[in-house]
Amino acid sequence: MHTDSTDWLPFLLQTGDPLFPTGAYAHSLGLEEIVRLGLVKDETTLLDFLKNQIIPGLAHLELPYLRYAYEAAQRSDMESLCALDLEISAWKIPHELREASTQLGVRRLRMLMVLFPGELLSQFEAKISAQHANGHHLVIYVLQMTAQNVPLRAALLAYLYQSLAGFSSAALKLIRIGQEGCQRVLKSALENAGTCVETSLAIKREEAGWFNPLLEIAAMRHERANERLFIS
Repeated sequence: MHTDSTDWLPFLLQTGDPLFPTGAYAHSLGLEEIVRLGLVKDETTLLDFLKNQIIPGLAHLELPYLRYAYEAAQRSDMESLCALDLEISAWKIPHELREASTQLGVRRLRMLMVLFPGELLSQFEAKISAQHANGHHLVIYVLQMTAQNVPLRAALLAYLYQSLAGFSSAALKLIRIGQEGCQRVLKSALENAGTCVETSLAIKREEAGWFNPLLEIAAMRHERANERLFIS
């Protein structure tokens, strides 16, 4: 049950802040190799990358799956949550992207169990231990949102922001852009955030999906790079 208050807002801000220890700062999620390929090299190309490569995937795959998991969590349907978690593994073809997602998810879960322990989190932690689920970041994120009664649209927008901010943060270390440039890119990329969320809300389970060979090949190349700044 959602309330009309905003009691959930401090929780959302805390768990969505870069200070929250998930280890996200160590991952570029394929951007490092995209930069190495010369496809992202400045403000303009970073914005183009976010708009044309990242946002469509969020709208058609990750945000819809977030909604499906949110609905399952509201029903306390652990079987569906495990199934969604395994489907997310199947969608993440490169080994590095799968590993990054589960590393972020498990670290987030551990900190949530310290600060905001709850029954659903405990149950899903047991499923991971029993190898019935992998603990992908998206599913852990959903469990924390439903446990604190964060409204669905707020959860979707926060996930969208975190995803784009993560790439922007990695770009600071990879290209000559600066903090002001990153904020300009982030502002422009978020201008159609509402449209992205509404698109995701209309996608049925059987229609959800997104294949991005550019990003996946970049992630595979990164795994075999002779030197690298980020884990993924």
